[in-house]
Amino acid sequence: QITPFTYRQGESNLHRLDARCKFFMICLVSMSLLSAHLPACFFYGLILFFFFKKAGLNIFSTLNHIKYFIVLLFFIFAARALTVKGDIIFSFYELTITGQGLKEGTLVTLKFFLVMVTGILFACTTKSSGVKNAVQWFLRPIPFIPEKRVAVMISLSLSFMPIILNQAKEISEAQKARCADLQKNPVKKIIRLVLPLLKKIFLSADNLVLAMESRCYSDDRTEPEFLPSGREIYFIGASIILSLGLAWF
Repeated sequence: QITPFTYRQGESNLHRLDARCKFFMICLVSMSLLSAHLPACFFYGLILFFFFKKAGLNIFSTLNHIKYFIVLLFFIFAARALTVKGDIIFSFYELTITGQGLKEGTLVTLKFFLVMVTGILFACTTKSSGVKNAVQWFLRPIPFIPEKRVAVMISLSLSFMPIILNQAKEISEAQKARCADLQKNPVKKIIRLVLPLLKKIFLSADNLVLAMESRCYSDDRTEPEFLPSGREIYFIGASIILSLGLAWF
């Protein structure tokens, strides 16, 4: 089943872009978002929306898949709105909502959302082999780090994300078929979902290890070949300008 983290075949500029370039752009923009303000964040959101459409991705389908993450963002927003001191807008007993809290909560949740959407866009347009090769290339100059092993671990982690989401959905549907959704205690509901999910994850990891060992997997493999599209320099230049704009505005 296709999830937000599943690679989708395409011919867009992002699909053809070198994975090393995309890694660099993501790191640069993500660091710049730390000091960005609301207007800059909204502008970056419009850019992400443009590339989502160009990559052939469905916005509403993606939002539906990450609905639990959006619920988490709501709680982060509420926590900021209720804890940041400032001009009181609404008060109920000991709970007070301030204008500064609303502004800061909106900014923080928007930044988290933009980082998540950026990661989804990267995962949907980059093959796992490209991720592995890019990580290996970046880590090669660093001493005392087994770049090949680390690259394989990161690549497998991204490949496992769709599997984990599908397994979580299967467990949830199985529990609903047994009327588990009638349980009102949220802590018990989370525990009953997480424990079997962890068991499935560990079993899947064990099966993967056995499959790799049976095929005589080794770190000594053929070095990757990169096929740049020729447009990397333009994207890097645009990402530097965008990062400067996010940091200043």
